[in-house]
Amino acid sequence: MSSYDDEHGRAAERTFAVPPPARGRGFAQSWWGRAWLRALEDAALDGAAVKAGRRLARAGGVGAVTARPGRVTAVVREPGGAAHRADVLVPQLSEEEWGRLLDVTVEQAGHLAALLDGELPPHLIEDAAVGGVELLPGLGDLEPECDCGTWDHCGHTAALCHQVARLLDEDPFLLLLLRGREKDAFLAELHLRSTAPRTTPCTSETAGVDAAKAWAAGDILPPLPELPGLPQAPGAPPPLTTGTAPAPGIDPSALEHLAGRTAVEAYRLLAETLRRDPAALRSDPWDGAAVTAAQDAVRLACGAPSEAAAERLAQESGRGRAGLATAVRAWRAGGAAALAVLDEEWQVEGLALARTRAALEAAWEADERPPFHRSGNRWIVPGEGVQLRLGQDGRWWPYRDEAGSWVPAGGPDRDPATALATARLTADPGDTKTSDT
Repeated sequence: MSSYDDEHGRAAERTFAVPPPARGRGFAQSWWGRAWLRALEDAALDGAAVKAGRRLARAGGVGAVTARPGRVTAVVREPGGAAHRADVLVPQLSEEEWGRLLDVTVEQAGHLAALLDGELPPHLIEDAAVGGVELLPGLGDLEPECDCGTWDHCGHTAALCHQVARLLDEDPFLLLLLRGREKDAFLAELHLRSTAPRTTPCTSETAGVDAAKAWAAGDILPPLPELPGLPQAPGAPPPLTTGTAPAPGIDPSALEHLAGRTAVEAYRLLAETLRRDPAALRSDPWDGAAVTAAQDAVRLACGAPSEAAAERLAQESGRGRAGLATAVRAWRAGGAAALAVLDEEWQVEGLALARTRAALEAAWEADERPPFHRSGNRWIVPGEGVQLRLGQDGRWWPYRDEAGSWVPAGGPDRDPATALATARLTADPGDTKTSDT
């Protein structure tokens, strides 16, 4: 691996050696790797190009990958021997956006600790998006360039994207590099930001006006000042874990956690009101859809700070501890959409069933296609303890048998073969569940 720094110390080039072929396994195990592939699938006009790229990447057709701010490059070789240089361009964050990301990170000790452990915490991505900083690529963010002459994503750039998803699984800091910051430079800036002395914001010395007098004065008083603009980030609640014993039945750490998430949601609602753009900021990092109280209990359980808080959420959600643990795994794999797949079984009929069967036929060669037993929207591989569940949006969700219960094994994929490979990677060879009872 080689590297160099630009004049700001921000840009480092990294070259990743060719990994072994990805035969029989999914390309993305982490949620950020799956988000990268979703951006490819949403952007590509030709679904066949995405499938061709997946096959090329599985067969080891992607050479060494070079990543630098705003661009990732590799030579992709076709089975017949023709080689093409493929590039994928990614928008870099501005200096202002990097500053906001640093502020969001240092405000939550858990964000900083997770980054130092080499992980991208889901709440950091959510909080950054609330502050207007999108780390994960969205629609149109993965811009293809290939010397084969195709203006849209071709099999070569799609193969490169699948290989990058594998690399993101191993090193999520690659995402920061593509957005414009090398890992060491980012962590150094975090250290400086977190150790800098805090300053107290200036407050107005103007005295208030009694409400009754203001009402009686009518239009005699000067007009009210303009509303303040949107802050750069949600506020943080005051610490509640003091030396004083809490009141009976009150868990201070759980209350702090709830207050922090409430501040994020309040900030989102204020941003929507001021900007009149509900799609710009989302409370949920996965789909932005409104959630029920029972679903929100699962969301909060992902970061429950104590056993008492987790127990209360288990009761409020109506799932019990074991059921809530399974629901939390589903939420982490895909938010409210994943919970729907966990909880609901529906019948695939008519044209939808015909399309589904065609997708299953096309996903494998005839001699490699596994046998399936179907129940509703669930396809079980007898004797393997693995299962595919079809979502209402046409994506496949991997499940595995764990101690006699079906549990989520990862995020969704448009390709059933990739989803099944993910389920098989984590399945217990001793499990032989064949029915969904």
